[in-house]
Amino acid sequence: MDLQRFHVTLSHGGRTIMRGWWPDLATAERKYAAWIGERGNREDARITLTDEADGGRVLKAWPDVDR
Repeated sequence: MDLQRFHVTLSHGGRTIMRGWWPDLATAERKYAAWIGERGNREDARITLTDEADGGRVLKAWPDVDR
């Protein structure tokens, strides 16, 4: 099991503010949603969920404006 497979990142103004890694997708998706609820109101906030086992492929991004 890859303990750092799923990566959630919060950035603001192009700078990374928070990061987290989880081994399973369900937990990472819950954290992704929680971060949107807790920190998504910041201007220029960007939250991404990536799969590091798949070359860092973005699974979800908030806001969804540039996908």
